[in-house]
Amino acid sequence: MRNKLLTLIILVVLAGVATLSWVGYRLFTTGFSAKTEPHAIEVFMARQIRHLAIPIAQRNRPNPVPLSPDLLQEGLAHFADHCAVCHANDGSGRTPIGKNVYPKAPDLRVTDTQSMSDGELFWVIHNGIRFTAMPAWGEGDLDKDLDSWKLVHFIRHLPQLTQEEIDQMKALNPKTKKDLEEEATFDQFLQGDDAAAARTDSAHHH
Repeated sequence: MRNKLLTLIILVVLAGVATLSWVGYRLFTTGFSAKTEPHAIEVFMARQIRHLAIPIAQRNRPNPVPLSPDLLQEGLAHFADHCAVCHANDGSGRTPIGKNVYPKAPDLRVTDTQSMSDGELFWVIHNGIRFTAMPAWGEGDLDKDLDSWKLVHFIRHLPQLTQEEIDQMKALNPKTKKDLEEEATFDQFLQGDDAAAARTDSAHHH
């Protein structure tokens, strides 16, 4: 029994040393750059840790919010306003921020995300994920965070998203200062301001 325990301890220590050596090598070759792609081993370990960090009761928790067309529209609007800046309207993660954080924003349409339980998706949205760009969106008590459960329904819908829905989301995305200035100038043009018309034309040529 003592020999088996000693062997187990040695194996754990060796695994720890190997992991630290690998992390050290990665840092030596790539530094702390967010542009590098996480190694497959790192991705696997991160997912396992994330899975284990979610309490079993929460993992198995069903979505308490009934799905309906109106609720899906609420989830769409919430996603477009809060999540699309990193995850893109279609959930692909192909945005300037999503492609340049570490780890990269995942494609929410594929199996790695869609195979997660509703409870796991809710937990990630509500609590965020440490050492990543994923913030904690939930406020207050878990049982009162219905918005995150609505987002779970919408994430499930992403693989079936239509072009019409994507176009709808574009109108709901947060606007930059430049977007707001161009809209204000265009409104002035519609009201008969010739100088605004010249500014609008100049902005479009730039």
